[in-house]
Amino acid sequence: MQVNTYFTKQLVLAFMVVVISLTCVVWLSQSLRFIDLIVNRGLPLPTFIYLTILLLPTWLSIVMPIAIFASSLYIYNRMLVDREIIVLVAAGLSPWRLSSPVLLVSLIVTILCYSMTLYFIPVSYQAFKELQFKIRHNYTDILLREGTFNAVGKDITVYIRERNLKGGLSGIIINDERNSLESITVMAESGALSVTEKGPQVFMRNGNRQSRNTKTGQVGLLYFDSYTVDLSGLNSMSQRSWKDQNEYFLHELLNPRNETESSKRYKKFIAEAHYRITSPLLAIILPILGLAVLLKGEFSRRGQTLRICTAVILAGLVECTVLGSKFFVAQNAMLIPIMYGTVAAPLAIAFVSLISYPSNFKFKPKRDY
Repeated sequence: MQVNTYFTKQLVLAFMVVVISLTCVVWLSQSLRFIDLIVNRGLPLPTFIYLTILLLPTWLSIVMPIAIFASSLYIYNRMLVDREIIVLVAAGLSPWRLSSPVLLVSLIVTILCYSMTLYFIPVSYQAFKELQFKIRHNYTDILLREGTFNAVGKDITVYIRERNLKGGLSGIIINDERNSLESITVMAESGALSVTEKGPQVFMRNGNRQSRNTKTGQVGLLYFDSYTVDLSGLNSMSQRSWKDQNEYFLHELLNPRNETESSKRYKKFIAEAHYRITSPLLAIILPILGLAVLLKGEFSRRGQTLRICTAVILAGLVECTVLGSKFFVAQNAMLIPIMYGTVAAPLAIAFVSLISYPSNFKFKPKRDY
């Protein structure tokens, strides 16, 4: 019992360090995608942090199986080098008995991965997409981007030369082609943006309004001291028209509405559903597979570099086959059994490899000349 507690403490500590490290690396790399929201749209730092935190369950579902694999290899290799495992083997502990702490921690990590894939990913990703949509279609941010011709909707383009800290605008150009019979271009020296219940409006001062009849080609010019452009007709942008597959729960993916079985979207939904069922099992497969390689054979005083490399290659192959099976199922739903075979086969091989050692198993030190 004390041996299990000792191994488990070491393993949990290493696992937490690896998870935090990998998550930070992923967070930094993925956060670069949102730099545009900060630079061009003035996104506040708390909102930016909240936006990236919403993706945390997605990252953790990928990182945790890798982390438990890496921490298991690190801890057991260190104990091999320090001769701790050799002493335990000499005391009569089998590889299966030595692996029990890893099995316990891996089982907990697997449950956490299932909670991510089955609940937290759909909930958090939906919140992420909603917030991202609101940020990208926030009229205030879009219209106030300086020195850029901003397409607001399908038929309106807005240009702002400069804005001040109080919200005032200068050098305003608006091209409005919502009316198929008339093309309108409005230019003004200064103005301001106001968002009302009916929608956004641009108040302009000291400018002119140029209109051109698309049928006759007749051009009209109007100078004004004040003028207001109503953009309330763009309310159709306020809601998203479709959802990403990561936003659906498992039962929704298995029974997608308004999708025929022959459609590509239906096949992708089915592949995603079964991937969410199989991928968390990597948290058990990878560490057990690694230990089966690491604890097999004779002990070498020069270290276990070759076995560690072998374990890493095997783990990479398993990861690739699981991801690859998802791609093939998305092309042909009849290949669903392959997805379960890619996790069942290595799991069975690893368990059999650990259990098949004889009860009187002992490390035989390999002579290194």
